[in-house]
This record gives sequence, structure tokens and C-alpha cells, in this order.
Amino acid sequence: MPKERLYLFDTTLRDGAQTPGIDFSLEDKAAIARMLDALGIDYVEGGYPGANPSDTAFFTEKRTRKAVFTAFGMTKRIGVSASNDPGLAALFAAKADAICFVAKSWDYQVAVALGATNADNLEAIRASVEAASAAGREVLVDCEHFFDGYKANPDYALACARTAHEAGARWVVLCDTNGGTQPAEIEAIVAAVTAHVPGDRLGIHAHNDTEQAVANSLAAVRAGVRQIQGTLNGIGERCGNANLVSLIPTLLLKPVYADRFETGVTAEALEGLSALSRRFDEMLNRAPNRQAPYVGESAFATKAGIHASALVKDPKTYEHVPPESVGNRRRVLVSDQAGKSNLMSELSRMGIAVDRADPRLDRLLAEVKEREAAGYAYEAADASLELLARRTLGAVPDFFTVESFHVSVERRFNAVGKLISVSEAVVKLWVGGERLLTVAEGNGPVNALDRALRKDLGVYQDAIRDLELADYKVRILNGGTEAVTRVLIESRDGDGETWSTIGVSENVVDASFEALMDSLVFKLLKSGCVPAE
Repeated sequence: MPKERLYLFDTTLRDGAQTPGIDFSLEDKAAIARMLDALGIDYVEGGYPGANPSDTAFFTEKRTRKAVFTAFGMTKRIGVSASNDPGLAALFAAKADAICFVAKSWDYQVAVALGATNADNLEAIRASVEAASAAGREVLVDCEHFFDGYKANPDYALACARTAHEAGARWVVLCDTNGGTQPAEIEAIVAAVTAHVPGDRLGIHAHNDTEQAVANSLAAVRAGVRQIQGTLNGIGERCGNANLVSLIPTLLLKPVYADRFETGVTAEALEGLSALSRRFDEMLNRAPNRQAPYVGESAFATKAGIHASALVKDPKTYEHVPPESVGNRRRVLVSDQAGKSNLMSELSRMGIAVDRADPRLDRLLAEVKEREAAGYAYEAADASLELLARRTLGAVPDFFTVESFHVSVERRFNAVGKLISVSEAVVKLWVGGERLLTVAEGNGPVNALDRALRKDLGVYQDAIRDLELADYKVRILNGGTEAVTRVLIESRDGDGETWSTIGVSENVVDASFEALMDSLVFKLLKSGCVPAE
């Protein structure tokens, strides 16, 4: 029996752009459109031409090769003809394959937000769809507040959907705009709508205000819709939109959907999903969600020793899908709860060969647990764990030796009388037989120290040129002014690889220095550097 086609519609560049703190540049938008196109998304909604200069500029050319490049806008104004509406004119001028109109479908919103009659709103939907169709564009209509509208006045909500369909809209999208509808309600309402509009003309647009946007989207699919709208990593207004990064692997890997449906995303493209999700977070300048389903660092991580032991025997004991299917990897965490199975699994992943009976293995496990008791958290610091393991079981080259470092913070008035704070770090180190002294200023003592450390590593400078600090976290482990401090640093390089290191001390600068040192050494190790003579 042939599979039914599900169509994926991405609104990252439009609805996702409403996320607080996110402001896509024109270059960002173009890069994201290319990423979505390569993934196999069917529709890429690029924004709202005419609403702002950035979106208008984005639609001066088609930005996708395969995906339907879609412009978003409102239906025509009440009391203005379609031919004289400036909003429609901007949409028709855009280099878009399709136009997605947002239309009120809750009579309360029609009266309060539009100040119009129900009949006026229906006419605006009809006229806008017909005008766009006449202009040669594929037409979609987002029925805003559809589920709330249906619960308040089902006849009018259905009239809006029918009007859009009968006027020629390819897709009539049912929107849970406030994000409060429950999956059982979604499924029942969509099933009722399919008696009026065919399911292969219906879409779902879910918001995540009750953490159920993905569940609501899947419920709508079960009830008959064949288009799903969402965003990368679930970004969007308020609590976000349905997360396509969670939806896509569910549709492709779970038999209840995979046996019935197909999408434009191939198995090969799915294997790049984790990298795509993390690259997108990097573009947003935010740390990826470690516990994100399918793609997060912890999605296939296990900590308890009995779980790790079972995973070694058969990964299916604690994994619902193979991590490689979404480009992720299995992580067996080493911590104070770890057993030998955890440690052996991680050492194997690191490429460190050791016999289970090797006494050094027991020594390493004991040291890990002792350090965890002192405040280290190696489950979150993979690079520091690997360095500790290699030092215990073999050797880590002495790339350089720090003789001393000094950090000062000075508060002073500048030339215009403004009080400023200046941090300066001085680092003395040896590389081979050469003694180096570096000085750097920063916007804080840790930043100054980081700059001074990486300012001049002699023969290793080229190897660390693309190294940058991606994230820095400090946690106080106990109370008082003499508290023990844990510092976690995430670093990345030009290859797109990231790694985490850790430092623990009563002194936050000393803890930071330890984590920075591990980051540098790990980078040199992964780059294949050899000790200077």
C-alpha cells in the first residue's frame, strides 16, 4: 500500500523571528533557508514582505532551490478592494512561490481585533485567496485562533475554513494560536473539520504554551491533516512553536507514522539533524539544549552503572532509536555513580584501549569518584575527563608549562570622568626551551586571562588560532564567601567541534584557569601537535 505524503512547513524565519532576543540578519535568513532546503523541508516561510525592510529585501530573490518559498501576509483590509490593498501589492511584488495569508477564524477576534462583521471577514478571505491565485501563486490560509474559535462558535470557524478552500487555497491551516488546546481536543476537532475540507488540504500550526505543540501536531496528523508547520528547535513567540527537530525523526522513525507516511526528508538528511540543530543554536549565539529530544547531548546518555552495563549488552535496553539515525551519539557518563562498564564504554569512545583487568582502570575510577566528591562533574566535561584518563592510563604531552600568572582588576576614572573597570592578566610560560610572557586586557579577569593564555603559544599559535570560548558557567557549590566554585567552559573550533572542560577551586579565577588550560591542551591534542623541543 503506497504511503501518504506529509508536507513540512517551516516558519522559523517568520514566526520564529518573534522569539524574544532573536533578530535575524539578511545573511542569517539566507543561510537558514539553505539549511532547510537541504534538509528536505517542503515549504520555507521567509517572512512578511512589506512589514519591515529586512523581510522586504529577503524577497527580492528566490532563496530556495527545491522548497516552496513562501511569503506571509494578512488578508486584504476590510473596506478596501484586493486590487487597491497595499499589503497584497507587497506580497504580489515578492519573489515568492506561495503566499500564506493569516485570517481570523474566531468571531470574537473578528469583532474585537478587526472591528468587522463576520461576513466582512469571510469576504476578505475569499477575495485575498482569489487575487493571489490569479497572480499565479500557490495559496495557504492560516486560520488564526481556529481551535478557540471552533469551541466558541464551530459554525463560523468552519465557514472560514470552507471559504478559504472553496476560493482555491491549496492549504487551509488550523492554528492553535494561544497554544492552550489539548491533544484530545485537537484530534476531535480536526476529525470534524475533515467532513468539510479534505484532510489532504489541511495543515496544523501549533504553539507550545502547554508543552504540547509536538503532541498536538501528531494528534492532528492522526485525525487527517497532511501539512505540519513548525520551527527549528521550537523557537517562536512566547513558549515557541512545534519543534520540527523533534517532529521529523518521530515521523520517520516511529512505525505508527513511518509505516503510513513519507516526507521530503531522507534517511541521509536525517543523519545530519543533530549537526543542523546545533549549528542553528550557534547562529542564535546560545548554548544548545543538552536535553533536547533526539539531538541533545543527553538524549542518548546514561549515568547509572546498571544502565551502562545493559547498554553494552544491547543498546536497545535504554535507547528508543539508534542515536546514529539522527546524527547523535551514545554517551555513557562517568560520575560518582559510575561503574566500570560506564568507564570502559567512554574510554572506547575516546579511542583509549585498556584491558578491563588493568589496575590503572580501578585507579582512574577511584580518582574520578574522589574528584566528583570534591566538586568536579565529569559528565558535563568530556574533554577534561579524556585528559584525566589519558594521564592516568598513558601520557599527555607536555606542550607547555605555565610558570605563573597574575590577574589584576583596577577601577579608575577615564579621561571623561567615567568610572571604569579594567582587568589585566600576565602569564609566564615555557614552550620547549623558550620562555614567553604575555599580557592582555579583558572585560573581566577571566576574559583577560583567556586572552593572555591564547595570545602567544609560540609554535602552537597556528593550531589554536580558530579556538574560541563558546560558553562559560560558574556554580557556587556551597555557601559563604569562601565557597568552592565550579567552572564549566565550552570551547569550539573552526571544524565546528565543541568540547567541555572543568575547573574547581575556592578561587573562581583559579578554577577558570584550570578549565582554560584543559581546553587548550585538548585542542592541541586533537590537532595532532607534538611537544616543542
